[in-house]
Amino acid sequence: MPTERIGPPLRAGERETLRAFLDFHRATLALKCEGLTDEQMRRPASPPSTLSLLGLLRHMAEVERTWFRRVIAAEDVPLIWSETGDFQAAYDAREADGAQAWEAWRREVAHARRIEREAESLDVTGHQARWGEDVSLRLVMLHMIHEYARHNGHADLIREAVDGTVGA
Repeated sequence: MPTERIGPPLRAGERETLRAFLDFHRATLALKCEGLTDEQMRRPASPPSTLSLLGLLRHMAEVERTWFRRVIAAEDVPLIWSETGDFQAAYDAREADGAQAWEAWRREVAHARRIEREAESLDVTGHQARWGEDVSLRLVMLHMIHEYARHNGHADLIREAVDGTVGA
């Protein structure tokens, strides 16, 4: 099923605009990963770096889970790919299963969307244990946009190295 990427609205309120930009970036990552085999998704773009599209997809599943479920919703859930809380474990996709990564990412995005929509406002806060600080949903939304934008830049280069596809 092809990913539909809808551009953010040109005139909307703060929450709708943040939601739309985040979904735009989520769709961009999905487009960068679509149509590839597991082997292609595991391929690093620039050795000696092991960064791959599959590693990015796994990492973003962890990021979605952490910021929305663990921080904003205060759910006591472990990381997906690390029992020790090591975010770097998600990047190691050498033996990873693409279907499992897609399923985890889609599941965490669905949880994140639900949590954001159920929140009373962007001023809702959660505790970010790594920082020892409370943070607002507004900050989380902006941080997620930043995180996706940064990694989508990586995904551009990786996808081009894998099969020459550019754009999206």
